[in-house]
Amino acid sequence: MAPDADRRPAAVVIGRNEGERLIRCLASISGQVGRLVYVDSGSTDGSVAAARAIGAEVVILDMAQPFTAARARNAGLDAVSKGELPDWIQFVDGDCELRPGWIEKARAFLETNPKAAVTFGRLRERFPEASIYNRLCDREWNTPVGEALACGGIAMMRRTALDQVGGFNPALIAGEEPEMCVRLRKKGWQVWRIDAEMALHDAAMKHFAQWWRRARRGGHAFAEGAALHGSSPDKLGVVGQRRALAWGLGLPIATLLGLIVTPWSFALLLFWPVQVIRLAARENFDRQVWGPSLFLVLGKIPEAIGVAEYWGRRLIARPTGIIEYK
Repeated sequence: MAPDADRRPAAVVIGRNEGERLIRCLASISGQVGRLVYVDSGSTDGSVAAARAIGAEVVILDMAQPFTAARARNAGLDAVSKGELPDWIQFVDGDCELRPGWIEKARAFLETNPKAAVTFGRLRERFPEASIYNRLCDREWNTPVGEALACGGIAMMRRTALDQVGGFNPALIAGEEPEMCVRLRKKGWQVWRIDAEMALHDAAMKHFAQWWRRARRGGHAFAEGAALHGSSPDKLGVVGQRRALAWGLGLPIATLLGLIVTPWSFALLLFWPVQVIRLAARENFDRQVWGPSLFLVLGKIPEAIGVAEYWGRRLIARPTGIIEYK
């Protein structure tokens, strides 16, 4: 039996110009939550009207202020916190569609696990066959079941826990979920990935440039996390930043400097293919892992650029705009 309306979770959806993806997203949630809030970030494709037609409450962000996904999620959190306060809030990106039964499974888990602040399940790419970049996303999201260090943007969260840490950090242009999870865990809360189908995601990545921008944004997120929590026991972003700088920046620089001494320094670049082979060997050289292994190594270059951008702009006190890949 479904819980009473006042015990049902609320849902916060964020998006901009998602078109049909947004309609699918809202339709997959409608009727399962006590309140459905859509936060729009400057759409020009009729998203606001479509959301209202489905019955969602709409919050329109003032785009005169710097935009971040964290700011949009906080705006949705503020909206659902007016009136009857929900116990749980399902956050969803507008390019995702929740799977049948997920909301009830997530709510039941949080209700029976009082230390859990966040729960999430299996996020799958809707069209993994469309491109290697979509397949990379699908692999990336296949995280282990059990207690986790962090979640992504699609997750159900306990409202009282969010209130305790003040929600998302609106200054972060990426990686706001892992950063908030650090603060939650410092307060004694837990983050859990449960064994349940959660959502389909439409990455719509068909071009190398899109993948490059997404990887660059990932490097920026590593740097932001390291700046905020790198010296704490969590060391958020430290390992990712170190690997990006070593493989994506250190190795090319060492090669160029070595050329001053000997042309054989080009041999240093062989570390890249050797690393690809090493990663593939972890999965017994299965034919399906060569592409992901190659892009995992190649991705260190745009990640290093993202890291350098963050620290460079921080040095000159210049804010960074959002990095979008679609």
